[in-house]
Amino acid sequence: MSAESSESLSDAVSRIPPGSSVATGLALEHAIPFAAGHELARQGVDDLTLIGPISDLLFDQLIGCGAVSRVRAAWVGNVSAGTGYRFREAVENDEIDVENHSNFSIALALRAGALGVPFLPTRSLLGSDVFAESDCFEAGTDPFGGEEVAYVPAIEPDWAIVHAQRASPEGDVHLWGNTGIVGPAVGAAENVLVTAEEVVDPETIHSDPSRTAITREQVSAVVECPWGAHPSPVAGHYNRDNEYYLRYHGATDTQAAFDEWADEWVYGVDDREEYMRGVDADLSITEPTVAAEVRYGQ
Repeated sequence: MSAESSESLSDAVSRIPPGSSVATGLALEHAIPFAAGHELARQGVDDLTLIGPISDLLFDQLIGCGAVSRVRAAWVGNVSAGTGYRFREAVENDEIDVENHSNFSIALALRAGALGVPFLPTRSLLGSDVFAESDCFEAGTDPFGGEEVAYVPAIEPDWAIVHAQRASPEGDVHLWGNTGIVGPAVGAAENVLVTAEEVVDPETIHSDPSRTAITREQVSAVVECPWGAHPSPVAGHYNRDNEYYLRYHGATDTQAAFDEWADEWVYGVDDREEYMRGVDADLSITEPTVAAEVRYGQ
């Protein structure tokens, strides 16, 4: 199969129906699939449940676009400027349901989903306010040691959306740098959409099997999408667009202001190539760090 066999972003995203639960932003501040998120908004996919750890601007943008009914996350906002305005206003107006998590409890919930078990125990939530803020957690007794533990129920998303450096058309994926909780989320999800900076021949993936973070049997769709994570960084490809985060914060403090922003950056472009023509920033990596050579052999 040639690299040209990957899908278009539009076709891949069209598989995600309204009402789906979607885990994304899983590598924390790294490799957030903004392009796929913007395509969800353009296609009018709504009533989404968004699942993630330190959920970056993408959650705030999808909420502003009216695509979200529920959030299961540890934090939503703009790490450069504070809470996302669209998320905050939606919560204050009781427009979305929020299930409060810690970063660790989201990781545990997805790990439980990947393992096929109903819950995983932890001590880390004990003594926190999370029990008062969310009714999804329960406390119980460790049957072996007798100590109190918290039970974190499994989360099994309908979709996980991941951005990576490269993938084969079959769905084998090389991902490096900060990977966060990509592994548990991919294992827990019913379907996985991978956008990649480049789709490469299978031989390229086979040349470094230890770097294969996702394998084909887990993947439903592969899309070649250069700059698909902008404004977040992608290790080895481009840096974080810090000024974008500050400009977004200043331009989206009301819904009317957000709508104007979205008309330009989401609905006003047909694809990622057109989107990037509007980005005026040098995000190139000027001092690349190259890993030591790895040798395989028979």
